[in-house]
Amino acid sequence: MPEIEAIPQETKERIEQIGAADLVIGISSAGGGEQTGATLEVVRAAIKRPSSPRTVLVHAGDPKLEDTLDDGFASDGSLRFLRCPALGAEHLPGIPNGLSDASRALFTISKSLGARACALLASDMGVFEENRLLHLIRPVLELNFDLVVPWYARHQLEGLLNTSIICPLTRSLYGKRIRWPAASDFGFSARLIERYLIPEAPAFAASRRGQLIWMVTTAVSEGFEVCQARVKAGAQPPKDPPDLSSALAQIAGAVFTDMERTAAIWQRVRGSQPVRTFGTEPDVPAGAFAGGVQSMVESFQRGFQNLQEVWSLILPPATLLELKKLTRLPSDHFHLSDELWARIVFDFALGHRLRVINRDHLLRAITPLYLAWVASYASEVQANSTASAVAATDHRVEQLCVAYETQKPYLLSRWRWPDRFSS
Repeated sequence: MPEIEAIPQETKERIEQIGAADLVIGISSAGGGEQTGATLEVVRAAIKRPSSPRTVLVHAGDPKLEDTLDDGFASDGSLRFLRCPALGAEHLPGIPNGLSDASRALFTISKSLGARACALLASDMGVFEENRLLHLIRPVLELNFDLVVPWYARHQLEGLLNTSIICPLTRSLYGKRIRWPAASDFGFSARLIERYLIPEAPAFAASRRGQLIWMVTTAVSEGFEVCQARVKAGAQPPKDPPDLSSALAQIAGAVFTDMERTAAIWQRVRGSQPVRTFGTEPDVPAGAFAGGVQSMVESFQRGFQNLQEVWSLILPPATLLELKKLTRLPSDHFHLSDELWARIVFDFALGHRLRVINRDHLLRAITPLYLAWVASYASEVQANSTASAVAATDHRVEQLCVAYETQKPYLLSRWRWPDRFSS
């Protein structure tokens, strides 16, 4: 197995000692051994069944912990521990190549142990709980799903990069209604892991480093069985990072590059279908919107003044005219329609494909436009303070997703005949 060569020697020796497993769970999070120790009881509770699967917990903790953990927590041998440095604190989201390296190491270990299922837990272990793990592994072990994507409990104004771009874009492209494709916790089948370990062409492999969205797009575009699992209240969703432009460049860039790879697939997809979803609606965590609508509108207005030359290389004249009209609106009347926003995202995807300017510059240039959409969205959802705010927010997100789907013919036309709107 060529990929095993990338695993440290001590890890390989430990794999040989363990021999085989039914389930491999990888924890990629800060905290090392202390964090691992805090999750042991949860893992044991999650796998405790009449016939417990042989489970290996892969962590990056202190190597001295392993003998103690094995002796103290798994006298029946059903739960074993394997230290793998690649899943350590230095491999967290935000560190280049971190999660990509960690996930590949985990998949290699899972394959080496002959596991039927594998779970990657890469979000905050501080809210780790039994149901969260159960929801990720049971559909794989018991129902033969290939990928389980969490549906995070979320505040309506958090995780807006996922809400505004990743969720509706991937849904419109591949026809599967997955609410959190920009997740960081997953459950995988052995069959899907075999696919993930196939080397990609360098141009596409580079775009995936440090991002996990490709795991979802690969599964849905290639016909694997995908489901969602609602995460119990208390699990906070991913938040937009402070360096918004860099995050947009990394995340949108990965999705746009995948669009090129899968163009022959998504151009045949029309509409969307729900995927099976497990679990009940979780409580929405308390939270507040950190930004201000006025400041976001002003950022958009400055962007229009400073980036017109760049935007004119990406966006058609009709869109630029609509944006110019928006610059004249006061913040309390500001509204960027979902249809216009969807076309803007599609235009940036095309500009990325055609390399009309440096790709990093192009991706960062969408930031003021993203803030314009967020300002419009925030004004709407913050006005809804009723008890049905959760349902109202879900309805609002559904409206956005439908707008992407209805505008997909625009994307298809521009993708196939990019010069049509150049005049």
